[in-house]
Amino acid sequence: MNIDRRKWICGLAAGSPGAQAAQGNRAARLPKPVQERFARLDEILRQPVLKKQLFSSPVILESIELLRLDDRFLCRVRSRDGAEGISVAHGEMRNLYPIFLRRIQPFFLGKDARELDLILDRVYVYDFNFRFSGISLGIPLATLEFAVLDMLGRIAGKPAGEMIGEIHHPEVSVYVATEWREKPVEESLDLIRKEVAKYDAKALKIKVGRLMFMTTDLYAAGPPGRTEKIVPLVRKTFGDDMALYADANGFYTVPEAIRVGRLLEQYRYRYFEEPVMFDHLEEIRQVADALAIPVSNGEQDYSFYGFRWLLAHEGLDIVQPDNYYFGGMIRSMKVARMAAAFGKQFIPHMSGGGLGFLYNIHLVSAVPNAGEHHEFKGFQTHVKFECKTSPLKVVKGKIRVPTGPGFGVEFDPDWVKRHQVVKSA
Repeated sequence: MNIDRRKWICGLAAGSPGAQAAQGNRAARLPKPVQERFARLDEILRQPVLKKQLFSSPVILESIELLRLDDRFLCRVRSRDGAEGISVAHGEMRNLYPIFLRRIQPFFLGKDARELDLILDRVYVYDFNFRFSGISLGIPLATLEFAVLDMLGRIAGKPAGEMIGEIHHPEVSVYVATEWREKPVEESLDLIRKEVAKYDAKALKIKVGRLMFMTTDLYAAGPPGRTEKIVPLVRKTFGDDMALYADANGFYTVPEAIRVGRLLEQYRYRYFEEPVMFDHLEEIRQVADALAIPVSNGEQDYSFYGFRWLLAHEGLDIVQPDNYYFGGMIRSMKVARMAAAFGKQFIPHMSGGGLGFLYNIHLVSAVPNAGEHHEFKGFQTHVKFECKTSPLKVVKGKIRVPTGPGFGVEFDPDWVKRHQVVKSA
């Protein structure tokens, strides 16, 4: 071992001058504009989101319950002073509820809900929770966060959007999200027509490519040449006034993504979602650099790392965290803020089912750099509720965001009572 290498190893102790110098040298190798962008992004991430000033005294989380009915879940929280909030869990909670009960619920109990930003940061460290990455942690965490925000909104008398920002979009314009990439073009188009006809929407997203890269042995491959046929046919069918978007779900290689992206440009599609694998950051940047059509990414992301890297390297045009997958509205709002700092749009992915559409429009309502249209998969839900401040219908392509406290909906009390409290084994 040479002396220089010995000095390097000895300098790895935390906080040592050698370790600090090594980190500084690595950072210095980045172009100065990239270093400056990273610094700005990190400063944004340090800023709190929840409006703590709305509460003059602690809001202690006295009880946190996970409620179950027919393999579907609610979360109910109560403060020491008797305030209550309820949220509807994502369907995947049927697989993830043990993580909620053993790794999320214990950390939140007894905490002051006004410190929600700090709690959301620290829960990832608690009991090495960061090892449960992805939706396994994000969905349970978002479910609890939604219930806490509902409670805090009711205490403050404000809608959820006003708890994390200002209301910029009292109505949210939507696009109809469609599937069916495994079907022949004519059958796909017929299904797309029927879905669009259900709603008064002015925008539409289609699927291109196949489901995921190298998965043809697991999923139906779809007809050869489908993308090349359906891209122009959808434009011809719906006309120039329809805003069109395309989603590849990470299927393509860089050369193929660029080829398809140019086809989308030719037919005036407005963005290209997940053209390559979501965590191949350098490849995403290569595609974005080669195309004029905006490139979007983020549905599958579960940490700030990918968004931070792509924004610092100018490799992304639109950020798309999923409210549930990413761990809730506060974390998603931080991504929106990072994007806004560099003039990028925020168009979150929306999980279907439950009340995903409701949580999504509340988030979008508070984002100044929200895109023109936002994902919509219908109002179908098993949830028994009423909303007094919005019809929750698509009217002229928009949904009015509820203005009642919290998320602005009241759950049928008899329906809630049918749920049983789930206990940790």
